[in-house]
Amino acid sequence: MARPPRFDTDQLLDAAVRLAAEGGPAAVTMAAVAQAVGAPSGSVYHRFSGRTTLLAEVWLRTVERFQEGYFAALTDASPPSGGAGGPGPDPARAAARAAARHVVVWSRAHRDEATLLLYGAQDFGRAEWSEEHIRRADSGNARVFASIGGLAADLGAADERGRDRVVLALIDLPLSLVRRHLRAGEPLPPHAEDLAEECTAALLR
Repeated sequence: MARPPRFDTDQLLDAAVRLAAEGGPAAVTMAAVAQAVGAPSGSVYHRFSGRTTLLAEVWLRTVERFQEGYFAALTDASPPSGGAGGPGPDPARAAARAAARHVVVWSRAHRDEATLLLYGAQDFGRAEWSEEHIRRADSGNARVFASIGGLAADLGAADERGRDRVVLALIDLPLSLVRRHLRAGEPLPPHAEDLAEECTAALLR
C-alpha cells in the first residue's frame, strides 16, 4: 500500500498564506514554502509546476473561500441576527447588511488571509497565470458582482450613481474598515462588525 503524502496541497498553501501575510507576495517562493513546512523542495514542485502556479493557487484559494461566504450573505434573504439596528422588513437591505458584516467577520476569523487580500491578483502574478486560473478568477468575480447587481436592482438603484452607492456600501466601506486596522498591525475592534453594518445601512437608507 502506498504511503499517504506527508505534505498535502492545503498544508503547503497554508504556509504560503502565512508567508504572504508576513512579507507580501514576494515572500512566497517555492523554497520558502518548503522551508516553512520542513518539506523537501521536490514536495512543493510535485504539487505546483512553478512559482506562477503557486501564486495563482494561493490567491485563488483565499479569494474563493472569502467569496463563498460573501455570496451566501448576498443571496440570503433572511435578516441578520443580532446586528446593529435590528432586523428590518426589507430582505434586500438585510442581505446588504449581512454582506458588509461578513467582510469583517471573515477578516477577523482569517487574519492572514484577509491581509493577503489587501494585495491584488496582479501582485500575485495574474499576468502570467494559465487560462484556467484566469477563468477561475473571472468566474468568481462575475458571480459576486452579478449578485451585487441583482441586489442593487432590488434596492431600486437604477442609475450609475445608485449602483456606485451599493458597491461603496457593500465592498469599499467594510474593506476600508478592515484595511485600516490590518495595515496598522492592530486587531479589529470588537465593534467593527456592528460599525460596518450600521454604515452600510445608513448609506443605503
